[in-house]
Amino acid sequence: MRRLFTAARPLAWTALFLWGLAVTGCAVQTRALREHPPADLPHAAELDGTPFFAQTAYQCGPAALATALSAAGFAVDPSVLGEQIFLPARTGTLQVEMIAGARRQGAVATRLPVSVEAVLREVQAGHPVVVLQNLGLSWIPVWHYAVLVGYNVDEGEVVLRSGKTRRQVMAMRTFEHTWKRSGSWAFVPLPPGEWPSQAEEKAVIEASVGYERNATPAQAVAVYRSAMVRWPDSLSLQMGLGNSLYAAGDKRAAADAFRLAAQQHHSAPAWINLASTLIELGASSDALAAAKEAVAASDDAWRAKADEVLQAALQAPP
Repeated sequence: MRRLFTAARPLAWTALFLWGLAVTGCAVQTRALREHPPADLPHAAELDGTPFFAQTAYQCGPAALATALSAAGFAVDPSVLGEQIFLPARTGTLQVEMIAGARRQGAVATRLPVSVEAVLREVQAGHPVVVLQNLGLSWIPVWHYAVLVGYNVDEGEVVLRSGKTRRQVMAMRTFEHTWKRSGSWAFVPLPPGEWPSQAEEKAVIEASVGYERNATPAQAVAVYRSAMVRWPDSLSLQMGLGNSLYAAGDKRAAADAFRLAAQQHHSAPAWINLASTLIELGASSDALAAAKEAVAASDDAWRAKADEVLQAALQAPP
């Protein structure tokens, strides 16, 4: 998604009037939360110790990212972040730059589910949440990044680190509307090995792969292992772990990871990687058995690779 998001600017009075009408409409999720609050969700929480960095002109992205990274224990300078992720020619910061900026600081950046309840639960878990809002309308957008740090279900309010305001209290229904108009985009940056409480498997896979691109193989191994504690049956995470172990030089552990993935999922790529790794380890008979499994499991997309590894296994020294 290559849309540009800038700091909020003052709206014309007409737009402001229309915005006021729009945000007073029906906020379905907020109404459900207030009428039927989940029994296991505390009615209020606020992360008072969350740092605050007031934004400079148009730089709500760097300020929000610095806030969340600092809360996660990373030493950051908003001005340096601004140099990395702010696009002066377009006076804004893209979502992809926000994620990339977190990764450059060594954080694992994970998207959250698109529900108000999910981001409230994340705050309850102790994690400030970077959110994108459209403070205007769909046809008059005013994009703005903020950090959700608190909520009160009974009062119908959320608390944000936003713009130049350290503690902005906003009606929860207004938050729902402005957040929904941004596609309900939110993420949490955390140290490697930690995951948002509300993270879903698909988002964790995406975050792990993205982190791997900026990390050493050993660091990537640690992230994949931590993710597999919660998602032990994920083929993508198992393959990522195997590939990272291989890149780190631990071929025997890589073979174990590929074997687990192959056996659990009857995955052609896993059998192929296992056979290739076993050939390098000199385990020719096991490699041949794995290569035959690769051929049996292959579809058209993997047939050529499976045949290739089978021929390599047949030619490997006994």
